[in-house]
Amino acid sequence: MLKAEGSYILPDNVPANEFLNLEGNKLSTSKNWAVWLHEYLQDFPEKQDSLRYALTANAPETKDNDFTWKDFQARNNNELAAIFGNFINRVVVLTNKYYDGIVPTPNEYSEVDLQTLTELKAYPAVISSSIERYRFREALGELMNVARLGNKYLADEEPWKMVKENPERVKTQMYVALQIATALQILCEPFLPFTSEKLGKILQSNISTWNDVSTKSDLLEANHKIGQAEILFAQIEDAEIQKQIDKLEATKTANQIENATVTPQKETTSFEDFAKIDLRIGTIIEAEKMPKANKLLVLKVDTGIDVRTIVSGIAEHFTPEEVIGKKVTVLVNLAPRALRGVESEGMLLLTNTPEGKLVFVNPDTDGVGNGAVIG
Repeated sequence: MLKAEGSYILPDNVPANEFLNLEGNKLSTSKNWAVWLHEYLQDFPEKQDSLRYALTANAPETKDNDFTWKDFQARNNNELAAIFGNFINRVVVLTNKYYDGIVPTPNEYSEVDLQTLTELKAYPAVISSSIERYRFREALGELMNVARLGNKYLADEEPWKMVKENPERVKTQMYVALQIATALQILCEPFLPFTSEKLGKILQSNISTWNDVSTKSDLLEANHKIGQAEILFAQIEDAEIQKQIDKLEATKTANQIENATVTPQKETTSFEDFAKIDLRIGTIIEAEKMPKANKLLVLKVDTGIDVRTIVSGIAEHFTPEEVIGKKVTVLVNLAPRALRGVESEGMLLLTNTPEGKLVFVNPDTDGVGNGAVIG
């Protein structure tokens, strides 16, 4: 209908992602199972880009993905800080140490220098192509490859050793490294805008077009003065992450309590009817699975009056080994009933936790003996 009307610009491609879960469960704002942005910014005031990075790197493009706080921490510490931040820090620190923050004039380029600069110039087109195809996770990976390129260049060239042997060669090495750092400042802007702005201030760089990375060899010109090193991505400590996990666990517990259904009260009974019920404390002394029955355990229970057989539908919650020796509450005067050929001579009292797990109703002290009457 809109197309036939003629005046609307309609989309010809609508990209869509799969679902992003949180710590294994579906996001739900009504159940408070979410990471609220205002709370995140209070707890991590300088980590806006860390969250952007983690979400983009884990984007559910072709299948459902899971956001976890441990993964968030690992991506910040092991990728942003250890790869991106580490490279920038080394370049800026060495430039200030060797040249008082002045970009050195390069000498003759080696084959490694030319190869590195050529590889650097190819990245804008590669990253742009991924973005235009809505492959944001892929594009972010290529951005991190620029940082890896810089780290590999420094690790292979070792300017901190070369400075004692051939200081003129180090000028070229640091010049090349500074070009990579400036390219990172430009190329990271779509993904890490706060980092790009901060890095621009450190490098005192005003370049802002991707085309410059592909066409210019002097993104940061010789004799340009850069600023002092600053930490781009501080480490996230285990205690900070545990705080977030604990917050979600508290939410899960609150939801379980809120969602727990309380069975309505049954109709009023007389004292005389209640007095007919004989509840005793007993101990399970034997237990085994009922053959060909998934839910039933056959128990031998010492009721203090006698040892009797009770068939109980608890096999999906307890193994036979778990229940032997358990103190239990037994309805001892329930009429016997045959279950799969075994006569059951009583009933055990159990209840459910909010999580749906069965638990025995029994005395809260070990001093109560078998046969003790409840009433």
